[in-house]
Amino acid sequence: MKQVLILLAGIGMAITAMGQTDSTEQKADTIRIGNMIIIKKPGRNNDDDDRDKEARIHRRRNYKPSNISTNWGIVDLGFANYDDQTNYGGPEASAFAPGLVKDDFKLRPGKSTNVNIWIVTQRLNVVKHVVNLKYGVGLEMFNFRYKRNILFETNPTTLVVKDIVRNYEKNKLSAEYVTAPIMLNFNFTPQRKRGFGFSAGMSAGYLLWSRQKTITSEDGKQKKRDDFDLRPFKISYIGELVLGPVKLYGSFATQSMFEKGLDQTPYAVGFRLSNW
Repeated sequence: MKQVLILLAGIGMAITAMGQTDSTEQKADTIRIGNMIIIKKPGRNNDDDDRDKEARIHRRRNYKPSNISTNWGIVDLGFANYDDQTNYGGPEASAFAPGLVKDDFKLRPGKSTNVNIWIVTQRLNVVKHVVNLKYGVGLEMFNFRYKRNILFETNPTTLVVKDIVRNYEKNKLSAEYVTAPIMLNFNFTPQRKRGFGFSAGMSAGYLLWSRQKTITSEDGKQKKRDDFDLRPFKISYIGELVLGPVKLYGSFATQSMFEKGLDQTPYAVGFRLSNW
């Protein structure tokens, strides 16, 4: 009996000691919303929370670009066309494309494309990240889809219209260039990763290959590889417009893509997929 009383007395003392714990100690507030638990630490008030939020917002907005940044794998997706200033009544055009007129070289609306893959591009800070120099190297690919059944003959290069009654499902001239662009970039919001600005400059390209591809129900797919008297070098004016996440590009060559016969100057406009 004496041992039982001693045990009960010990339990009572323990309960009393627990009850005398400092009641002023603050506990963390816990709020459960579905599977999410929100815990507010003790000793913090709304002013502290507001200051923390302002600090987090301040840190997010203060994006600091590096003096030299590199972007890999920029992709352009756009439409291509050309400005045709050929004098089809002149001797050069008559020899190069006998009997053809300007309407014969019209392209299918929305079918001629330009795809560029800029393998590597760098941006160099010039003035406080507002004025920058952009340069790189990549591939330019043009596809001109003709409405008429224009075919290229080689040795020498001439253009003729054949098989008028035959249905050409596809008839395109493709050209691919390795190109190095250089632009002066103006970034009006250098402290933002997705800012606003524009770039302007020039590019120099070298013709890697060209071919004509046709598809008919009678002959199927036919490919002819040749330079077709295209200029080996292409110099172009280039530009870029950055509107936050939306980026647009454009290019316009300085002269005809053909060395002789035709005066057709290519250009392209489209969207740019880039981290900058």
